[in-house]
Amino acid sequence: MVSIGGVSIGGITTTLITAGPRPSSAHDYARNPMIVYWEMTQACALACRHCRAEAMTTPHPCQLTNAESRLLLRQIAAFGDPLPHLIMTGGDPTRRSDLFELIDEARSLGISVSITPSVTPELTFDKLARLKAHGIESLGISLDGSEAIRHNAVRGVDGCFDWTMEALDNAGKLGLPVQVNTLVAQETVDDLPAVYELLKTKPVMRWSLFFLIEVGRGKTLQPISPDQGEELMRWIFDMTRVAPFQIKTTEAPSYRRVALSRMLEAGLSSSEIKKAPVYRGFGIRDGHGIMFVSNQGDIYPAGFLPLAAGNIRRDHAVDIYRNSFLFRSLHSPEQFRGKCGKCEYRGLCGGSRARAFAWYGDPLASDPFCPYQPKAGAEPL
Repeated sequence: MVSIGGVSIGGITTTLITAGPRPSSAHDYARNPMIVYWEMTQACALACRHCRAEAMTTPHPCQLTNAESRLLLRQIAAFGDPLPHLIMTGGDPTRRSDLFELIDEARSLGISVSITPSVTPELTFDKLARLKAHGIESLGISLDGSEAIRHNAVRGVDGCFDWTMEALDNAGKLGLPVQVNTLVAQETVDDLPAVYELLKTKPVMRWSLFFLIEVGRGKTLQPISPDQGEELMRWIFDMTRVAPFQIKTTEAPSYRRVALSRMLEAGLSSSEIKKAPVYRGFGIRDGHGIMFVSNQGDIYPAGFLPLAAGNIRRDHAVDIYRNSFLFRSLHSPEQFRGKCGKCEYRGLCGGSRARAFAWYGDPLASDPFCPYQPKAGAEPL
């Protein structure tokens, strides 16, 4: 068993963009999520080819009202210490007329907030400055190509690449921390080294590589193969040692196994591994450390795992996260099926529950993206 300070290790956080407090080893992800994603609206001016939300130009008529949104914020605050970090997403959260009011309400409840706006001409320097003034801790911006023709092809709107470059520069001028999110699919994988080189010239806090889950519009794109994934993960780990910013993966929890193996092979001690950026968020997975609330109030284990366990209009988010059958199953990796349930890394990695659901219709099934074969008789790490 590999442990650090008595806590089993082996991974990298899934989708964290906060620049704020990090989880301690005492954080019980079966009781309190580390991150709550709130899809504030489906409204968005872009037409991204991999959009999970299947966003449209206008809000859904049944999206949460202002009063219901405040109810959601109070439910999040009821988790207590440690409070989850809230990421406002969409669609484009800046399309909500009450956005700043809701940011202020969240912060008054002690909830730290980050945001992932769509990059359009409306995301001006002044709007970014206003977001910072209202206490937004960090910004998530997508970049899916190293040049306009590649990025715009994914985002579906000409001009989006130039707007993205401008938004990155403006965030840098304001001192607003930025996580850049990049899609990993057959359509983008060969361009990732060039994207990395471009980001080295920009004020970036973190680069998150999102491994495609075939949900929403993403069903039209092609995922990379498991063998390509292993090779890419080894490259990612090598880049983490020289990059001027943090690098992490999203919906690729098997990176935790790769990273841990590489660190142990390099002879790093337990204390050195604990200090490594990849240590943050070990053990987090869809539904365990992560909760997602849709624009209509449905409570999901993750945005890419659209299986509702409840709705904030009739249920309480704390009760659903801690006690619903779906979330309790996801809190317990010994319930996972197939090789994920037998794997010695199941507590540290657990596989992508979203990908298991997308492929097999079963959130407890094995992650088809991971080629690793568990060692017979090996104790869980």
